[in-house]
Amino acid sequence: MKGGDDRVLTSVKGNALRHPAVIAAGAAALGALLVTNALAFMRGMEAPWLLGVVILTDMLVIGVGIFVAAREVVTAEHETEVSRGRLQAILDSAMDAIITVDDSQKVVLFNRAAEQVFRMKKDEAMGTQLERFLPQRFRGAHRGHIEQFGSTGVTSRRMGDVTTLWALRADGSEFPIEASISQAAEGAKRYFTVILRDITLRKGYEDQLKESQQELRELSARVQEAREEEKTRIARELHDELGQLLTALKMDLSSLKENLPGEALRAKADEMDRLLDQTVGATRRISADLRPLMLDDLGLVEAAGWLVEDFGRRSGIASRLQLSGGEALEGLAKSVSTAVYRAIQESLTNIARHAGAKSAWVTLAVQEQWILVEVEDDGRGIAPEDLAKSRSLGLKGMRERISYLGGSLDIARAPRGGTRLRVRLPLRLEQEAAA
Repeated sequence: MKGGDDRVLTSVKGNALRHPAVIAAGAAALGALLVTNALAFMRGMEAPWLLGVVILTDMLVIGVGIFVAAREVVTAEHETEVSRGRLQAILDSAMDAIITVDDSQKVVLFNRAAEQVFRMKKDEAMGTQLERFLPQRFRGAHRGHIEQFGSTGVTSRRMGDVTTLWALRADGSEFPIEASISQAAEGAKRYFTVILRDITLRKGYEDQLKESQQELRELSARVQEAREEEKTRIARELHDELGQLLTALKMDLSSLKENLPGEALRAKADEMDRLLDQTVGATRRISADLRPLMLDDLGLVEAAGWLVEDFGRRSGIASRLQLSGGEALEGLAKSVSTAVYRAIQESLTNIARHAGAKSAWVTLAVQEQWILVEVEDDGRGIAPEDLAKSRSLGLKGMRERISYLGGSLDIARAPRGGTRLRVRLPLRLEQEAAA
């Protein structure tokens, strides 16, 4: 290391003799010497010894001045070289790759991390075009993006905020990166610096996570579908088999009442008849809650109308349904109609349990190729922390079901002060559109 410093000092001393400060000091010394000699010569006739003293004194002063100036120049240039070396060491110690290019997008700085990331030596990279490190398909638009950034006047920004950026190694392999770009001017020249990081490992984990999430969504959808099928089966058994048995029992009881002697027995039969009516009503209600048969038999519009009307009657909350584009809702896929119906049902259930509302409004509409559902109330409203509760399984299950079908769900405060739920679902699923 000491040998390298000696070489630097030798080079600096050689350059110091040509430094403007040294030249100026030499010129000043020469002028002073000429003036001194002239004065000494004029008086030298009277005192010859004075001439020698003056000349020696001036030469000593001038020599000291030149020495001091030369030493300052050497020290300044040495410090500059040391600063450059320190800066390069800092850049080489950075974990992220750093590349600087000039106006023509030629590489003027390439740190050690860039060598490792792109698997290319610094000497090979210096002076090459930046597009050498980009896949061919991105090179056409890259130069325009850099020029546009240079004209904005923004000093720095993140690159590729939406899409993943890709770079090219020396061996021709591509890899994903995240990067930021900054610009700086030095006189009439402009320099662009890109700081980038190889995110191959992280992107691999992200892809695995997305794949796992998709598998979980598909599994959840299959579970929901199985639950709906089981609910449908139980609802039909309740409606058809148990309902028929209860109806037959009611007919037999009516026939029996006519032949019963005594008021006490007939009163008891009347009480049994009322219990049978309640049982039949409860059976129909349970069957409808499990799976309204009219959703499969008559469609979403009729089922939604019955649901809102039944909710208002049972809860005492004034409920209204506004329908738009009902013709387009005919022939929906079973999964779509079920998702819409369950979203309305879950929203109304939450209103009855938690909202303390007096009124509820349900809107079911079709706009272009989307089904829009909006359920609003004038109750106390839902707090953000309520949405994050672990017990909010109904809302979470609803969100997953709608997300799997390509839709979206949004819950927020309503203008009337309560809660507003909005659902947006495609009118036709992708597989149906493809068919």
